[in-house]
Formats: sequence, C-alpha cells, structure tokens
Amino acid sequence: MTRRRSSYRSLASLQRDNAVCRACVEAGYPLESRPVFEGRAGQSAYILGQAPGIVEGVERRPWRGRAGQTLRRWLELDEEAFYSTFYCASVTRCFPGRAAGGRGDRTPTPREQALCSFWRDWELRLLRPQLILAIGGLATRRLLGLTSLDACIGERFELAGAAVFPLPHPSGRSTWLNRPENRARLERALELVHGELDLAGAGSRNA
Repeated sequence: MTRRRSSYRSLASLQRDNAVCRACVEAGYPLESRPVFEGRAGQSAYILGQAPGIVEGVERRPWRGRAGQTLRRWLELDEEAFYSTFYCASVTRCFPGRAAGGRGDRTPTPREQALCSFWRDWELRLLRPQLILAIGGLATRRLLGLTSLDACIGERFELAGAAVFPLPHPSGRSTWLNRPENRARLERALELVHGELDLAGAGSRNA
C-alpha cells in the first residue's frame, strides 16, 4: 500500500516511502519494476530523467544502461564520481514497459507523471540542490514548463535558487543530435554544466 505523509523532515523517511510506492499500479498502470532512484542527503546536484529503462528496472539503480554511459561521458565523470555527485531521480520512478509498437519504452502518461511528482517535489524541498540537470524533453517540460529543446539547450535557468540546465536525452534512439546546430547547443550546455560543477567542487572528471 502506497504511503505518503503530509510532510517529511528527512530524506531517509521520504526514500523509505518512495521505495515501496505502488500508486501507479493501484491506479491501473502496467509497470514492470519497483521505484528506481539513488541519492543521499547533502548532495548539491540533482538529475531528473524521464523514467528508468529495462536495465535500471532490473538493477534498481538509475542510468545503468547505454544512455547512462553516454551521459557520464558527456559529463566527463566516471561511475563513482557520477553517483557521488548527483542525486538521480526521474519524472516517473518505475520502468513503464515497452511501447505498444515495440520500439523503445512506453512514455508515462500525464496521470502517471502527476502521481509521481509528489516524490520529486519533496526531494527538491529537502535537498535544496544548487544544480539541476533536466534530461530530455519530458523532464524539461515537467520541471520548467518548456516545450522546445532547440530553445533551451545551452541556456541557464533558475528554479528555487538552483541553476537548471536542460540536456537532450542521451538515448541512441534520439535523432535530435543529428543536426550540427544541435550538437553545438549540447557543447555549449556541457560547458556551462562543467563550469557549475567546478565552482561547486563537485565530482572528479575522468583522467
């Protein structure tokens, strides 16, 4: 049974309740994993993705598949530095299953996104991160209300005192980076992100 308190004083208690959340299953959605997220109190950087993939659903750890490898390469962080730097969450926390047509994963419905927003809102309230990365169009829309990657990749935004940088989704299925101008936008965005990480003294880049 899903448990949601009216308020939380600690990240640990929030995570305990999030780990057993079945709100979307109780609402009739066919999810294929338990909630996937990772982080600890005191982390000043936060990543919001779309939803776990099949590998993440099995391993119960975010960004374990190919997209995660690409993201760490963009950020120039090895695995240890990546997970020690970023609190990793997503718009919805459970692997949603494959898309009906068999190509890629199913996009969580607006209702699933709304049901899961409770956990994100409390994470941000308790963590008060200085840096937030919104990975992909869905995360960018949910966090900032922006609908065009072309207009926001390479730009800096603010949310509750945090610097927010949208990034394209690192999935191999995305065609957004096929255009040279979009690759230039990504390079600009990563320069800004690396600058924020350097200022915060967060993480350690790959040698």
